Amino acid sequence: MKLDPGLERKLEQAFRRDYYSKGHKITEPGTLSNKVYFVEKGLVRTYYIKNGKEITHHFFAEDKFTMPIESIFYNGRSPYGIEVLESSIIRSVRFPGLEELIDGSTALEKFIRMLLIDVLKTFSDRLSALQFQSAHERYQTMLEQNPNILLRAPLGHIASYLGITQQTLSVIRAQK
Repeated sequence: MKLDPGLERKLEQAFRRDYYSKGHKITEPGTLSNKVYFVEKGLVRTYYIKNGKEITHHFFAEDKFTMPIESIFYNGRSPYGIEVLESSIIRSVRFPGLEELIDGSTALEKFIRMLLIDVLKTFSDRLSALQFQSAHERYQTMLEQNPNILLRAPLGHIASYLGITQQTLSVIRAQK
């Protein structure tokens, strides 16, 4: 969906641009944040802690948004942190400021609605994969949806995202 140039300029001005190096944690699990993040360049992951281990929830590369839904919409602490996996340019805006822009523009409201539907579909597909696909099928799906992830993310993060051990991931990769 294409936004009109005036609205694009307003969004450009609303979003702050930050440069992060690999390994930087933008947020930690259990924190409150009302920011919406947009990956302009680079790769980040959302993750949670289970039994003292970091588990990758999702990867976000260029032109993707992420936000702590639990904090923004429910005023609760987010179970997810955000970590930068390669040098990245991340744009951010506080949700109340973005909401003002959304409220003033039918086109932006429609854009956000379509974006949220896309996010919902992504997580629905992920849940379905975890419930109904084998580890090998989940790996194949990941490669189809994000073919360069093996070049950009550490194997440990990929394995935890797939819900398998790093050893199982090595076996699956060797079968190719």
